[in-house]
Amino acid sequence: MIRERAPAKVNLVLQVGPRRADGLHEICSLFASLDLADDIQLSASETGADLVICEGVDGHNLVEAALRLFRERVDPHLPPLLVEIDKRIPVAGGLGGGSADAAAALRAANELAGRPLGAAELRDLAAGIGADVPSQIEPGHALVTGAGELVEPLVLPPMALVLLPSRRGLSTAEVYAEADRLPSTRERLGPERLRKLAAGSLEELAAALENDLQPAALSLRSNLQEGIDALHEAGALGAGLSGSGPTLFGVFRDPGEAERAAAGLDGAIATRLRAS
Repeated sequence: MIRERAPAKVNLVLQVGPRRADGLHEICSLFASLDLADDIQLSASETGADLVICEGVDGHNLVEAALRLFRERVDPHLPPLLVEIDKRIPVAGGLGGGSADAAAALRAANELAGRPLGAAELRDLAAGIGADVPSQIEPGHALVTGAGELVEPLVLPPMALVLLPSRRGLSTAEVYAEADRLPSTRERLGPERLRKLAAGSLEELAAALENDLQPAALSLRSNLQEGIDALHEAGALGAGLSGSGPTLFGVFRDPGEAERAAAGLDGAIATRLRAS
């Protein structure tokens, strides 16, 4: 049996470039890795095939894709596995929960196979599963560029966060399509500006929160603006959408402030940055 934690992430800043020839968008994003995490347990499957059990998640799971890809490219002799996921990260919420689970499954499969791959090789493999998976192979705060496969670790100022999930998820594909239609993407990305923000004060970073997918998400679900306003009214230094949404987040100076704010917001979750 092997266990892994799969931390959530928040996009403090998400810049989205134009669609590339391969259909993907270039991005430039500040990823904050959170204490909020799923727990993944892998053990031998008695069914003769991989079995992924995740309460509240039906149908296709990226963990299945991760194990299949690992066998195809690395170790065809990896035995069938039972994967049990204790799901704490809101589903389809823009917090990278499915991607974090898939990355955790890759780490575990690599461990079971005797560590044939290093972190860089695992990230290359992860790029074939989903855009957010490479950044979660070694979870941490990072500047993420390319189509999500280029990961540069960095340090963020201390902060606490309040997450405001929605009961209904948003399709990432639909949000990107709406961003192209509006358009709310940009021609040039600014990684150097994001590096400076990460190295600056919390107040500077909170004032500079932005997400090029936010106008698209608000176009598809206008009531999200009410949540952003509520987070500001609760004392957030800055607030916005994470990823393609619909989870909203607010930035606070310390855990006490975040917990008091979360107590007054229906369904809110108080969390903090993972220690590096």
